[in-house]
Amino acid sequence: MLILAFDTATDIATSALVSDGEILGERTSRAVTLLEDVDALLRQAGTHTREVDALAVGIGPGSFTGVRIGLSTARGLALALGVPVAGISTLDALEAGAPGALAVIDARRHEVFVPGRALAPAALVVEPGRLCIGNGAVRYRDMFEAKGAEIPPDGDDRHVPRARFHAQLARDFRPAEEVEPLYLRLPDADKTRS
Repeated sequence: MLILAFDTATDIATSALVSDGEILGERTSRAVTLLEDVDALLRQAGTHTREVDALAVGIGPGSFTGVRIGLSTARGLALALGVPVAGISTLDALEAGAPGALAVIDARRHEVFVPGRALAPAALVVEPGRLCIGNGAVRYRDMFEAKGAEIPPDGDDRHVPRARFHAQLARDFRPAEEVEPLYLRLPDADKTRS
């Protein structure tokens, strides 16, 4: 099965082309260049869009705009190619790249996303010696290390939700319109509603 996978929920967008578990290509960039990255992956692998069997997309949590870019791209591609989509948690993909680690994504506004919730970094309970990864772990490094957490160096690959792990975790393929974003809090625009 040839899977095109991508995630745009964090500051670093990732994409990968994976065939039966073999990584044919992988890229990191920004969400705005996602389609260029997809094209480059296909050309690099010497394959065409008609050969793609399925998509795996990061559903967040993360940047609301980034999550929307990823999902809308997945929906457009799935419709054009006639393929199913699997939605994968960005946190799960991070943790797949560092088994046993706690994924921490920067949620902005002095919050972080961890599995199942958004909270203030100071409220996160971290066991001494626990490996924490992700851009939230990097941003609040001093605070988490003071609690005894271990944080890899800033440029460590484990801080990036690599698309190859989205492809690896993809199981529940469905029509693209059934794949929903994983929001752990309301967007700013929704907070003003009464």
